[in-house]
Amino acid sequence: MTGEAIRQEAPAIRREHHGAVRVLLLDRPDRRNALDMQMRHELVDRLAEAEADPEVRVVVLAGAGGTFCAGGDLSTMRRQPVAESRPRLEAAQRVARALFDLRLPVVAAVEGHAIGAGLGIAAACDQVVAAADARFAASFLGVGLAADLGISWTLPRRIGLARARTMLMTGRSLTGEQAAEWGLADHLVGPGRALEEAIALAARLAAGPPLAIAAVKRLLNHPADTADTALAAELAEQGALFDTADFAEGLAAVREKRRPCFTGR
Repeated sequence: MTGEAIRQEAPAIRREHHGAVRVLLLDRPDRRNALDMQMRHELVDRLAEAEADPEVRVVVLAGAGGTFCAGGDLSTMRRQPVAESRPRLEAAQRVARALFDLRLPVVAAVEGHAIGAGLGIAAACDQVVAAADARFAASFLGVGLAADLGISWTLPRRIGLARARTMLMTGRSLTGEQAAEWGLADHLVGPGRALEEAIALAARLAAGPPLAIAAVKRLLNHPADTADTALAAELAEQGALFDTADFAEGLAAVREKRRPCFTGR
């Protein structure tokens, strides 16, 4: 077998249920939740399960043991030919694609370290809640690598090209406070409160119109290359939403001065 063998051990992703919010907890605290092949495959599977569950409207990603994710599991890496490294890299790409393409919004709750691949996972989420003392870094250069898990696309879009160059080419790390200043984190909270606040944020998102939120995510994650194609994409998405029960409910709620109850239909 080429690449890294998948461990047959206890599940690497723990699931928790909070109403319409599904929490996926990276659960290898002894390795600071570093990504091995098992965790990569499980994360893709758990995201697909959440999307298929009609009761789930928002996903929260967090890490066990006080840290988000310390990157790829270096203990499973070695120098190897390109053909042998591809399974590992393709598994990381499947994680990124799953986060980009999931119709459900995904909220990252970052405590401790979000390093390397952990930074990539956080940056691929729709919202990032960070503890003030969290640490974000693109640590790839330290082992002679560049970037993966979509970081070369997500990081410039979050913090700008110049700052992305700084993080990727110098290895500069950011605290949670700095990450919020740069736009890498969307919400800043006190130490130890990231998961609690992420679940609260997710609950607010879950009360919103699922079809419209999914449309917003598609428009932002698959941006148009010209104004005309952007207008065409908006026309298609908005036109479809005009013919939904949620739009009718939203109008009725405004007229009746009450909160809407969206059903995703």
